[in-house]
Amino acid sequence: MARLLAFDDVHQAFGDEDVLRGISVGMDRTDVEVVIGPSGSGKSTLLRCVNRLTEFDAGDIRLDGESVTAMDVDALRRRVGMVFQGFNLFAHRTARGNVTLGLTEVRDIPRGEARRIADENLARVGLSAQADSYPAELSGGQKQRVGIARALAMEPELLLFDEPTSALDPELIGEVLEVMRGLAEEGMTMLVVSHEMGFARSVADTVTFLDDGVVAERGPPEQLFEHPERDRTREFLGELDT
Repeated sequence: MARLLAFDDVHQAFGDEDVLRGISVGMDRTDVEVVIGPSGSGKSTLLRCVNRLTEFDAGDIRLDGESVTAMDVDALRRRVGMVFQGFNLFAHRTARGNVTLGLTEVRDIPRGEARRIADENLARVGLSAQADSYPAELSGGQKQRVGIARALAMEPELLLFDEPTSALDPELIGEVLEVMRGLAEEGMTMLVVSHEMGFARSVADTVTFLDDGVVAERGPPEQLFEHPERDRTREFLGELDT
């Protein structure tokens, strides 16, 4: 049986800079994988290659056995949702309007049904009372939860999170992580780039430490955090503790 997501010797460069240098990892349905690493290590690029926001140069990425490069991009993005660091909400649309847009424009769902699905997913992230609010009226944590609801509404097989809490004030981070914990408990397959080590420790099935475009170490969180095998991993984790 094919893994839900598989990277096979993936390379990506921007000009003379090699950002990904032979990534080969995979994950199964219901897995939660958290990718950690220093700034510039290729974490966000890795994520963006999955749904082809960035086109990789060599190797292959397969979704349920099918190369993503062989898929229609819109069809791929219906199956792979993404939650962005900077929210990416439309300022002129309400929370509900932001969630319904993909349903009506991409999935061709009638407006009334799209509204029902939007309200259901806004409730799922604790935002029923803010359905008619515009982004300017929402906190950063609420904006990010709208982004999660928008991704969930498309019923993806895989959900990508690109540093979902890095743009948030510290007091707002917890509400987003709590929603993500709930999704993990529901069995949502998630590939998460994050610097929230507590979340990685408590929720991830697997943690991947990416350094200079390669997988420096990978394993269950208790192994990687408590008994790292490589000096570079110990050095990185030590820097976080200081």
